[in-house]
Amino acid sequence: MARCLRLLFVSTPVGPLGSGLGGGVELTVVNLVKALTQQGHHIAIAAPDNSQIEGAQLIQVPGALQSTAHTQGRDTPTIMVENAVLANQWTYARQVQQSYDLIVNFAYDWLPFYLTPFFDTPIAHFVSMGSLSGIMDQAVVDINTKFPGTLGAYTQTQTDTFPGGLTWEILSSAIDLQQYSYCDTPEPELAWLGRISPEKGLEDAVAAVQETQTPLKILGKLENPEYWDTIQRTYPNAPIDYLGFVNTQQLQSTVRRCRGLLMTPRWVEAFGNVAIEALACGVPVVAYRRGGPAEIIDHGQTGWLVEPDNVAGLVNGIEQLDHIDRRYCRQQAEMKYSLAALGKRFEHWFEAIIKTA
Repeated sequence: MARCLRLLFVSTPVGPLGSGLGGGVELTVVNLVKALTQQGHHIAIAAPDNSQIEGAQLIQVPGALQSTAHTQGRDTPTIMVENAVLANQWTYARQVQQSYDLIVNFAYDWLPFYLTPFFDTPIAHFVSMGSLSGIMDQAVVDINTKFPGTLGAYTQTQTDTFPGGLTWEILSSAIDLQQYSYCDTPEPELAWLGRISPEKGLEDAVAAVQETQTPLKILGKLENPEYWDTIQRTYPNAPIDYLGFVNTQQLQSTVRRCRGLLMTPRWVEAFGNVAIEALACGVPVVAYRRGGPAEIIDHGQTGWLVEPDNVAGLVNGIEQLDHIDRRYCRQQAEMKYSLAALGKRFEHWFEAIIKTA
């Protein structure tokens, strides 16, 4: 490490850290704090009220939460609510910017991109989802033109959803492997992890287990109750058990005992942290060959990639799970998704931005 960096993270405005409302980017922020503080960097985080995180100075910012981008249409007008936490976060960031070497934006929203030219301290933009709206596409294009090298993303597949010709830093993801215990004696049941929301495609996983009569443990934030009710009515004979949104310790203690994890995204998943959480427990993954999971899963080695939106493919993948070496799954997680490797990737990106600012 060349020097200790003073970093201000501006967290997602859609929910407090630890609530699950922010989806996978919450886990990314938590693990990035661990990775970078282990390397000696100082981190402060401006996050919505009631956030929880260890290892960093936490600034609780009041205000109304922002709507999630994935629940809006591509052409939905952008609305700034009164006393928006997003605006308050960036007001705070502007006030304290001189105390930091770099500000890191984790909000999937146009406002931080628009404000960037008005800051003296450089800003890195970590984009946590693929293209979902025209206004975000334009914001990304504008930043690439004015501040090249400041766009970061999880995967190449994710960046391919945006307009071409942009320069991206591909940063992948990681987890704290010490929090996930390996299990080589699973139960017959399967797991599905994620927000219960239409873009996650839970109904396909439920349809598959109704056909195979394989028990399915469902864990995640109940974001769309009407959608969940429809699934239960449509598949009344599916052997499913919804366990709610749980912390990492509870999650891994459940998932590690499962025979496999199902991933059924309808959209282009930017990464899919749940895949590496499963692999860290030795649990193989059956996933649609779409988005981030297609870059994470080694077909036939750490799981099976199947044709998107094809329940028959899921069923076939479930039937093939016992051919996967669970020990190899854990080894791949250790080799590719350690916190140390994540920290080095982000550190390199941050240093390059600061150097050229």
